[in-house]
Amino acid sequence: MKNSNPSQEKQILKFLQSGRSITPLAALKRWGCFRLGARIFQLRKSHEIENVWEERDGKRYARYRIVKNSVSK
Repeated sequence: MKNSNPSQEKQILKFLQSGRSITPLAALKRWGCFRLGARIFQLRKSHEIENVWEERDGKRYARYRIVKNSVSK
């Protein structure tokens, strides 16, 4: 049984390709995506996506974005 949601992956990819970045909390609010890391894992199979670690109020989280000038794998 496949656990990923293709429509979430497509929405996230389109969002990232628009030049924006996304955090797990933003993905949860925007698409109801509880497992952004899993969606990013799948997208990294065909796209170059980087993460930047950020900290706020003592909590660490990743912000994901597509690497500029990258070509799909």
